[in-house]
Amino acid sequence: MKSEQIINELKKQQADAAWITTPLNIFYFTGYLSDPHERLLALLIKENGKQVLFCPQLGVEEVKASPFEGEIIGYFDTENALDKYPQTFEKLLIEAAHLTVQRQRELIEAFHVQSFGDIDQTIKDLRNVKSESEINKIKKACELADKCIEIGVDFLQEGVTERQVVNHIENAIKDYGVNEMSFDTMVLFGDHAASPHGTPGDRKLQKDEYVLFDLGVIYDNYCSDMTRTVQFGTPSEAAQNIYNIVLKAEQEAIAAIKPGVTIKEVDDIARNIIIDAGYGEYFPHRLGHGLGLEEHEYQDISSSNTNKFVPGMVVTVEPGIYVPGIAGVRIEDDILVTEDGNTSLTGYEK
Repeated sequence: MKSEQIINELKKQQADAAWITTPLNIFYFTGYLSDPHERLLALLIKENGKQVLFCPQLGVEEVKASPFEGEIIGYFDTENALDKYPQTFEKLLIEAAHLTVQRQRELIEAFHVQSFGDIDQTIKDLRNVKSESEINKIKKACELADKCIEIGVDFLQEGVTERQVVNHIENAIKDYGVNEMSFDTMVLFGDHAASPHGTPGDRKLQKDEYVLFDLGVIYDNYCSDMTRTVQFGTPSEAAQNIYNIVLKAEQEAIAAIKPGVTIKEVDDIARNIIIDAGYGEYFPHRLGHGLGLEEHEYQDISSSNTNKFVPGMVVTVEPGIYVPGIAGVRIEDDILVTEDGNTSLTGYEK
């Protein structure tokens, strides 16, 4: 059970319970997903294994229909949810990166908490290694992202705007059962792509330039995130040279991913190829990130991370070179770390 590691951490830190408040983390442990807005939604996991879910009364029936089997504390908007569960916890583990100071004060008052510890890293470690079920969902999300790129490329023609391509992709992919993108779809033309996180607008497509697509979809709550930079006509020699350098950096970095290799080593491989080609200052971001319930999650694929790859991790590899006035090129794939290497979950041609 996923909660076993939480219970082990409680014992290690000599804490009474863990208080989990991030909606996606609550979903990870319970199978119940909800956006509570300003209302309290929290999962309490006690040292004896008992689980209690605090949720607005309007969501109680959905919780009952979910896989969650613990106690449900429903509350009306006029009630204080914590008053409905009188307890005393000497030490409570919280998601320090998510809990507000106000909520923390409420916990102290309601539960007479004397001290707090962090549960953040334990949850990150759990979510870092995907189950077979999670991997299958990410695979499907990646297949649908491939389809999005295909739809976008087929729609390209001179004079079309970036925003028109975005709208076409997001509308057409609905026919394949996609209800939500992982993030705002990015389509950038030519030198406009020299801004790594540019915003699609009214820029019109011209012949002989690159088109950058960065997109992902959500399938059964799991995300994909991929980038392709494709030719429309014949881009300039300088732009093509940039593309080939980025492609080499991506391919060699991916080839090095396997259990036991440090994340830093893989970032260094891609970064050094780009530096040696004279474009180091034009690669301003990390090589990638973890992928799962969120499009950006643990781990950080960068030169500052000395953690090692382990089987079951899913990460992005996305080197890029962005030269103002010439071109912006990024190529990104979603990579599953296997027992003896890796496999790419995204497959659109490069």
